[in-house]
Amino acid sequence: MWMAQPPYLQGNNMALSKESLKNRIEDELKAQGIVLDGEHARANIIAIAVANAVVDEINQNAEVAVNSGSSAGSYKVS
Repeated sequence: MWMAQPPYLQGNNMALSKESLKNRIEDELKAQGIVLDGEHARANIIAIAVANAVVDEINQNAEVAVNSGSSAGSYKVS
């Protein structure tokens, strides 16, 4: 029997974005005492680079494993 997907599984709803991750990284860097603002501050570039790399890696290589049932197998996350 086919069942409709719940709304949170429909379409491209991956709750991950480069901008959101960059903001979280910057918030954590600030919480650790890293200066992100000012003429010579460059830590924000690190936050951008890390966020871009992490999101790209997940988008390109993430898989989900279904261990049982008629859909058993490994599927690329898209």
